[in-house]
Amino acid sequence: MSKVLRSILVVDDEPAQRQLLRATLEKTYSVVSAAKGEEALLLLKSRTFDLVITDQKMPGISGIDLLRWIKKTTPETPVIVLTAYGKIDTAVEAVKLGAEDYLTKPVASPEELRLTVARCLRERTLIARETIHQEEKEAEFPSDIIADSREMRQGLKLATQVAPQPTTVLLTGESGTGKEVIARFIHRRSDRSDGPFVAVNCAALTETLLESELFGHEKGAFTGATQTRQGRFELAHGGTLFLDEIGEMGMNLQTKLLRVLQERQFERVGGTRAVVVDVRVIAATNRDLEKALAEHSFRDDLYYRLNVFPIHIAPLRDRRADILPLGRHFLEKISKRMAINPRLLSPDAEKALVSYDWPGNVRELQNAIERSLIVSHSAAIEVEDLPFRHPSDSQSSEKRNLTLTEMEKRAILDSLERNSGDRQVTAKELGISLRTLQSRLKEYGLTRQ
Repeated sequence: MSKVLRSILVVDDEPAQRQLLRATLEKTYSVVSAAKGEEALLLLKSRTFDLVITDQKMPGISGIDLLRWIKKTTPETPVIVLTAYGKIDTAVEAVKLGAEDYLTKPVASPEELRLTVARCLRERTLIARETIHQEEKEAEFPSDIIADSREMRQGLKLATQVAPQPTTVLLTGESGTGKEVIARFIHRRSDRSDGPFVAVNCAALTETLLESELFGHEKGAFTGATQTRQGRFELAHGGTLFLDEIGEMGMNLQTKLLRVLQERQFERVGGTRAVVVDVRVIAATNRDLEKALAEHSFRDDLYYRLNVFPIHIAPLRDRRADILPLGRHFLEKISKRMAINPRLLSPDAEKALVSYDWPGNVRELQNAIERSLIVSHSAAIEVEDLPFRHPSDSQSSEKRNLTLTEMEKRAILDSLERNSGDRQVTAKELGISLRTLQSRLKEYGLTRQ
């Protein structure tokens, strides 16, 4: 895969000058050119550039006008202004307005141009790193959490309030909404942030294996236990233990977990010595635990021990203001991982993303963006690149009238159909364990006979 190149916008009304600048830079950078200020302005409104090189004197929108606009809207973007030979007053004006540097036309040599560009980009990188570091220290929420919607900001506000306390937190919400992201956010904001953050998916293991995973085992406790092994509780000592899918834990293990939460000690499997731990517990579930209480599949006393400080994470369809910011975030993040030039979302693709109900929530959106980047062959992600059909208004209205259980059922059945009945692939796509998927199919009466 190709290396991601820094992007440069060259603006000059002289074709020969544009061609010279482009030929000098395009072997090292991704260069886009514009013949006039108006054209450059449209490009700057549709995407970001790492550097802009603009002629000072152009008909219509001049280079100085363009510089003023850039410094007002994206002040972090460095600008190099090209001025006519001997126009030192123009160059001084450009620097006062925020230009990083200026070059006189004609440019003395290709090497001078390359050195000036490299220095401006290097300085921009250093400033950006310092700014990001300072913003993360001062920001209400870190840059890796998208919280444009009122619902998400409310959830993060609660997380911020509870983080400094030792209180047990219960995160509720559908699969893929970002409960582990919130759990890590709470850990980072707590006085345990220097300690470990240990996550366990309670639905991924059988009850016997989960017990050993949580509490460890002594040598000889069972066949294959050739040495003593610490469990996740011990590994999380002094930090945070995140118990994901707590609603899938069996009743016998719930009893042992309750004792640990009450007494802060336990015995390893096959052991008799008490192990004392100092662990902050954050639990998460996509199940309705109150319904599980009524069905006697979850212990009342454990529920009330976990539900000290509940935080509900709304599904993505209920916080649509987050969809496009998340989509753009994933575009940039995945593009870097794939080492390809970042792409834009076309207006029609943006409209389709916002209109779609995202039964798989944030995880489904991330997967959709990744797939779109792979199949897209243009500079922008188009509707046809998205891995779902744009729903009609009648279909959207029908979905809004469905209950949560019906929507969950539809999401599972649609995913099974897309994956030709492959349950492992379906579980991975939906962000749930195979055990949870099989349990849901059993509820729907769709298990194999």
